[in-house]
Amino acid sequence: MIKVKKRRVLLLPGDGIGPEVIAEVKKVINWFNDKKSLDFEIDEDLVGGISFDKHGTPLTDEVFYKALESAVIMLGAVGGPKWDGVEFSKKPERALLKLRKELKLFANLRPAICFEQLVNASTLKPEIVSGLDILIVRELTGGVYFGEPRGIKPIENGERKGVNTHTYTSSEIIRVARVAFDLAKKRSNRVISCEKSNVMEAGQLWKEEVQSLHDKDYKDVELSHMLADNCAMQLVRNPKQFDVILTDNLFGDMLSDEASMLTGSLGLLPSASLGAKNKDGEMRAMYEPIHGSAPDIAGKGVANPIASILSFAMALRYSLDLDNEAEALEKAVQEALNDGLRTKDIMSDKMKEVSTSQMGDAIISKLQ
Repeated sequence: MIKVKKRRVLLLPGDGIGPEVIAEVKKVINWFNDKKSLDFEIDEDLVGGISFDKHGTPLTDEVFYKALESAVIMLGAVGGPKWDGVEFSKKPERALLKLRKELKLFANLRPAICFEQLVNASTLKPEIVSGLDILIVRELTGGVYFGEPRGIKPIENGERKGVNTHTYTSSEIIRVARVAFDLAKKRSNRVISCEKSNVMEAGQLWKEEVQSLHDKDYKDVELSHMLADNCAMQLVRNPKQFDVILTDNLFGDMLSDEASMLTGSLGLLPSASLGAKNKDGEMRAMYEPIHGSAPDIAGKGVANPIASILSFAMALRYSLDLDNEAEALEKAVQEALNDGLRTKDIMSDKMKEVSTSQMGDAIISKLQ
């Protein structure tokens, strides 16, 4: 079995703005190494479309084995219109799905926090989003994205049929539900589990297993259930009713993107994808901003690096047991925003617009 190296950080910048935002993360890591005498071992390689262009595959075996040895994988973004015509099995996004599946990163944590300084950047009224702090726990390796059978095949009358299978087992549901309940205990102690149990058998199983686990091991946590479509509506109606949202792969993908826009910009929000701890307490994990590759602004130096930097703060907390350093980095981001610094996506009147690298430098200066 390949051993996880506790302080190895693998940087996979990817495509579009990925290299620009990961470059700022690299600067932060180097600062911690230089100023705090931490011993992060940095490696960097290709993934996604740029890997396909060079190697004919979005994820080489060499990079995959590097990922297996790394305690932390920092991913930028993958994909873009350039690779729309590529065979499905070799599309840039397949690298992301393989990493999640093969590294068994089953729990995706996506916080949606509305920074006080950016309340007016949201499209919702300030009183609706001010103080917002939601954590979405999304199951990441099951459901319709991975279920079999799947594919496109010809049928009678010259038509074609596309098939994707939505499937979950009890153990897949229980292990991610445990993550949600455990995290809720460190927050406001409330979990809302979302599915479509009214029309989907897999949703019915989800609801039953989450309730059973709660009744057995987590009676001290407040649990309620909500249909996923109602949750989508409630997120824009009254988002502050939520603390921890637990949901499956498909609905988690949609609901977390919706929640992110409550905060004003996709460029602000981090995510963590966590695996199970082994007998030595080691855990593989991948961290990434929830935004895409944004090819329309790639190379212009205007991308917001905050989501990537906050993703590294999550890595400090969840993978490296460096809570104080995580808090310091999060505070540095807040102080840079307090100074009125804004990248183009969150720019507003009377603020100072800065580039990607200038925002990274400002956050590092606050760490000083």
